[in-house]
Amino acid sequence: MDSLQGHLLIAMPSLEDTFFERSVIYICEHNDKGAMGVMINRATNIVIDELLDQIGLSNESELSLDLEGPVLLGGPVDTDRGFVLHTPQQQWVNSESISDFCMLTTSRDVLNSLGTKESPEQFVVALGYSGWSKDQLEQELADNTWLTIPATSELLFGQDIEQLWTEATKKLGFDIWQISSQVGHS
Repeated sequence: MDSLQGHLLIAMPSLEDTFFERSVIYICEHNDKGAMGVMINRATNIVIDELLDQIGLSNESELSLDLEGPVLLGGPVDTDRGFVLHTPQQQWVNSESISDFCMLTTSRDVLNSLGTKESPEQFVVALGYSGWSKDQLEQELADNTWLTIPATSELLFGQDIEQLWTEATKKLGFDIWQISSQVGHS
């Protein structure tokens, strides 16, 4: 299977009553060892400004950035660890390029820049990540658990997170509720 790095996983309606119900996950890494992604449409009860204050990085915003936006729940793994998806800038040597419009970091330097002139133009702050072991994601795709589409900057950074699942499914060209969770049966 080709790498899904830089793609979105969209939960099928059959994932109701699970942790990943109506989730959208940005895949940051996908190789023969497994996959790692950040769920980008589930808010925690913490806003970015509060998180910065809790970790001792509170600063007065010099810019009109929304530091009152929610910190997201990136997934069920390492929920005490922060991840930042952000637009590319050359100065972030600790950030890994995921696509031409997104980088990923766990470094505090990007968090420390939020609200300043050095801040990335767009960013998502999440706690935790979603992970799959070798061949696990491929099996879930074969089981029709997820749909995939190439990620866009608009979907990653420009959507109301409460509407993201619906907006992402519209990019598929059909109504996701028309899909049956029963496949291969006649």
